[in-house]
Amino acid sequence: MPEGDTIYRAARALQKAIGGKVVTGFETGLAKLARVNDDAPLVGRMVEKVESRGKWLLIFFSGDLILVTHMLMSGSWHLYRTGERWRMGRSRMRVVIRTEDWEAVAFNVPIAEFHTARSLERSSQVPKLGPDILAGEFTVAGGVERLAAYGREHPEAEIAVVLLNQRVLAGLGNVYKSEVAFAAGVNPFRAMRSITQKEMETMVEFAQRYMKANVMDGKGEGIVTYSGNRRTTHAMNREERLWVYRRQGQECRRCGATVMMRRQGEQARSTYWCPECQPWVDKLEIR
Repeated sequence: MPEGDTIYRAARALQKAIGGKVVTGFETGLAKLARVNDDAPLVGRMVEKVESRGKWLLIFFSGDLILVTHMLMSGSWHLYRTGERWRMGRSRMRVVIRTEDWEAVAFNVPIAEFHTARSLERSSQVPKLGPDILAGEFTVAGGVERLAAYGREHPEAEIAVVLLNQRVLAGLGNVYKSEVAFAAGVNPFRAMRSITQKEMETMVEFAQRYMKANVMDGKGEGIVTYSGNRRTTHAMNREERLWVYRRQGQECRRCGATVMMRRQGEQARSTYWCPECQPWVDKLEIR
């Protein structure tokens, strides 16, 4: 599943390509989008801005129309120069937004909805997101505050499950969940009641550091849609780019113990950890 850094890069690339441009063509394979376009055509509207909010991507058009998409497990946005051949088949196309020079194509996107500013505010998901870790206004203190507040309300919730909760912190996915817990030396199955203020600060700091490090490309005028394999270690070898994620049965890069994996939470997401670097602790901190 694309995580917040992937969506951030996609939004940045789309903004550079089609932001401020007039829509010259629109296609969709989704009936509910087609109905909106029939009633309020996109052609002639300007793409005012493209932005990410956690794992959601929002394209704002003039005339108070917003296209909201979520990639889930398999969706992606592609950019092509006008007339360039697509790298995926047309049967996978869900949305095409054309401008004079570019085609922005959404493939396999399972969630795509049009909203007005008012209807978006009433949406059950996007407005209720926690602070976006990649947002310019995000602070470690604010992230810790959200974690601590959730912990007080849900003391038995497991920390790795909470890190995936987009209403607590927006943007973290399954890779970062395991990597952040490892970096902080926190066992991912510990209950929130056992997590100290310092541990929360460390996890939020690493979450911001890792995610920012993976969106550094694209500061120039060029359009960057992919910057290579996600990385949390300093190693340049692609086989050594992560601490524990998908390394079940291999040696921990820090201590040599065997990295473990277990399914966790209602969605049975895979969680990776080192039992030596992330020992079990079951203590209650009085806040």
